[in-house]
Amino acid sequence: MENFQFIGKMLILFGLILFVLGVIFYFFEKIPFIGKLPGDIYIKKENFVFYFPVVTSIILSIILTLILYIFRKKM
Repeated sequence: MENFQFIGKMLILFGLILFVLGVIFYFFEKIPFIGKLPGDIYIKKENFVFYFPVVTSIILSIILTLILYIFRKKM
């Protein structure tokens, strides 16, 4: 029985994460700081564009780590 409760909690957590990611992707262009922070790599040449959001990835990773840490403490 305990195993089913754990699986249920994990499914709810993954569902919430997917929901938040969906909202972020839906409003991605309207969020002013995502992808435009200092440290994000953006190279544009004639027929080539390279974009790698280094700082944005680090900040999102820290935020997700904190959220998962809080959920893990409560479970």
